[in-house]
Amino acid sequence: MVKLRLRRKGRMHAPTYDIVAISSRKKRDADFLERLGYYDPHTQPSTFKINAERAIHWLNVGAQPSDVVRCLLSYDGVLLRRALQFKNLPEEEINAKVEAHREFSKKNYFRLKEQRAKREKARAERKAAEEAAAKAAEEAAAKAAEEAAAKAAEEAAAKAAEEAPAE
Repeated sequence: MVKLRLRRKGRMHAPTYDIVAISSRKKRDADFLERLGYYDPHTQPSTFKINAERAIHWLNVGAQPSDVVRCLLSYDGVLLRRALQFKNLPEEEINAKVEAHREFSKKNYFRLKEQRAKREKARAERKAAEEAAAKAAEEAAAKAAEEAAAKAAEEAAAKAAEEAPAE
């Protein structure tokens, strides 16, 4: 069986990947049947390029994409293009829908990134507020202990003055 999956390249701690069609029995970096594109996860947003025509060809002959490759194909609109081709829609309409899907995916990526940033900022503010409250409580407890010690010293002095013989 043929799989569409990632093939690792690049340096240590900085991998990039080729998207390849390969026999499922082969190892990750073994000889492949065809290179369909590439994927670089280290850029923001991740960059990838897929030859949609060849990817659809391999999907039509029974190739199974891995989970990551399926997500990349979906994000790029290859799976949408394939589904629309099965409906025998005109090529202009397919291109328009795929381009709209890509724009939506890009906007959605940045919207989600912004939401993550807001959540992170709120989490940092909550942590700072909790630390400030803990510090204030600690200072209040220290002040109360200091006042109690001063009061106890005054009482001890007063008791010692009462018990002392009058001269």
